[in-house]
Amino acid sequence: MQQAGIYIHIPFCRARCSYCDFATGTYQAPLAERYVHALVAEINSAQLCTLADADTIYFGGGTPSLLTPAQLETILRAVHARFRVAPDAEVTMEMNPGTVTPETLRAYRSLGVNRASFGLQTFDDEQLRRLGRTHTADDARRTLANLRAADFTNISFDLIAGLPGQTIEQWAHNMDEALALRPEHLSLYLLEVHEGTPLADQITRGMWPRPDADTAAEMYRLLLERIAQADYEHYEISNFCLRGHESRHNLKYWTGAPYFGFGCSAHSFDGARARWANERDTARYVELIETNRSAIVETIELDEREASAESLFLGLRLMRGVNLAQHRTRFNTDIHAQYADELARFDDAGLIQLDDNWLRLTPAGVLLSNEVFAAFV
Repeated sequence: MQQAGIYIHIPFCRARCSYCDFATGTYQAPLAERYVHALVAEINSAQLCTLADADTIYFGGGTPSLLTPAQLETILRAVHARFRVAPDAEVTMEMNPGTVTPETLRAYRSLGVNRASFGLQTFDDEQLRRLGRTHTADDARRTLANLRAADFTNISFDLIAGLPGQTIEQWAHNMDEALALRPEHLSLYLLEVHEGTPLADQITRGMWPRPDADTAAEMYRLLLERIAQADYEHYEISNFCLRGHESRHNLKYWTGAPYFGFGCSAHSFDGARARWANERDTARYVELIETNRSAIVETIELDEREASAESLFLGLRLMRGVNLAQHRTRFNTDIHAQYADELARFDDAGLIQLDDNWLRLTPAGVLLSNEVFAAFV
């Protein structure tokens, strides 16, 4: 049995970014304290006796670095009391530059947090302001220096390409800055404009140009070139690392390992067929837990075909691809026969590389990955 990952959702932010459609809200100290108690209660009541081994813990959000060290310690104690956490577990905390001090970073590190992931997004202060971010490029540089001083040796940056009005030259500058700082891990995201967000409204009203897909694709190609020159491994569509620094937690999502989520909007998977999701609204989640009710609002049981398809398109996110022999053993499915027409079409278009044992995306296929994935849904 694979060891599980534990995901803890912290929904609070100093301010909401203009592009964000996650389950987040502005930080309020009284609600945050109630939320932490609700998290602990949910963890304590989890019925996971047969899957109690874990080797990753991930604090996502939101801005988990708004937690006080005491609140973090309370949550971690609950996790360690409920799960058998491996001594070498990867413990990640998402952080926003400017929300941490040298003192809080040292406290987080002493509590066992050994990986930091922070939303740098861009080194352009004007673009940061446009996105509604509350930090500057100097804040990001200072945060990295403080992380190193606090003995963090596993740090990940998030960068966003395709921002409204962003030029190739500005993107190249972002990459130069990021690579010069030499984080162990980089995550690249192409901007998605979600309806209902302030950014979508601003674009509709003509305040900013709509992101250009061709420019974003060129930015991605340039990133691949620069990343390779800097000796980073491209191990997943959007993720790059120095050797040995893959995100162990995120790999669980792509390889079908079990993971258990706690907090509002958190999702879970038992590693086989069952998925479930929690209430999205923060206040409603707290209310449900405080009144001894379940926060789970959706449960899905995958059938054999759905589980096979999901395994395929998640596995194809990894550059190594999908081992077809292992897939056939697990699902009793011959992918060559089941998807013969689709595979032939993608092969002719140069989007996949296919042989008897492996199916993977080509560089061109990575850029059109959603089209490939749609064939398996």
